[in-house]
Amino acid sequence: MGRSGDLPRGLVDRFLAKDGEWPDDSGCSILHVDMDAFYASVEIRERPELRDRPVVVGGVGVRGVVSSANYIARRYGVRSAMPTSTARRLCPDAVYIPPTFGLYQEISAGVFAIFREITPLVEGLSLD
Repeated sequence: MGRSGDLPRGLVDRFLAKDGEWPDDSGCSILHVDMDAFYASVEIRERPELRDRPVVVGGVGVRGVVSSANYIARRYGVRSAMPTSTARRLCPDAVYIPPTFGLYQEISAGVFAIFREITPLVEGLSLD
């Protein structure tokens, strides 16, 4: 058992194999975390009633652009960086939310703090 065996059980419980064994990550040297739906996930965390709805975060004006879409909205073809007007045509029933960047920065700092509890070798990359 690698480093995941040392993590608090709540962080890795969902990764138990079907046979009840913990995954062996002893040979793992890199962890990649894709947080492409991060803004939408934060908004849903703040408003749990949106959990089962398509959620799109981005500019809501005429020239707005999608910053993030949850996986439900992606089923309709909504993607980051597309015009919000296109997203509205693809998924008219989605909840469209303007970004709350201060909140995202706060939550992101907490996520990176968790990463740094595991290893000091953390590199963040954002294209947004």
